[in-house]
Amino acid sequence: MPHHGPDGVVLQISRSQGGVPKVAIPEAELTLAGIVGDAWRHPQIHGGPRKAILLVTAEGIDDLAARGFPVFYGALGENITTRGLDRGSLRIGQRYGVGEIVIELLQIRLPCDTLSIYGTGIQAAIYDAQTQAGDHTSPRWGLSGFYASVIRTGKMRVGDVISLLGQTD
Repeated sequence: MPHHGPDGVVLQISRSQGGVPKVAIPEAELTLAGIVGDAWRHPQIHGGPRKAILLVTAEGIDDLAARGFPVFYGALGENITTRGLDRGSLRIGQRYGVGEIVIELLQIRLPCDTLSIYGTGIQAAIYDAQTQAGDHTSPRWGLSGFYASVIRTGKMRVGDVISLLGQTD
């Protein structure tokens, strides 16, 4: 059945004990700190309630793979890989329902040096000055992913619909 509208689905849920790639799991329990069992190599940079979850679209990863980067779902360190969400329409302050949980997109992810294992040009391929300035017309908008906070805790499963609930501002 073709997918229409602002909704998407959770294609993959990933976690790791730090670093990339993160490894797929079938479901996750989310607290205000993020996915239970997930960790970061540099907790002073990542994590915390304002960066509890990293969301990346599968379409963006597919685009990077088509351009020759050896990436795959989970490779960018994302916790939620979505299918069907238009990254061009993702905005800071949007709230999404996913399974039992609600998340809010809080900031665009600044790609770190950890990603260089996928090629030295990858940061420039997924993030630019336009993106940094909050310009969603950039062709790179959303490629690096969005950090989100967990507004309502609970369980999330692969295949759950992810739907836009509204905008905070």
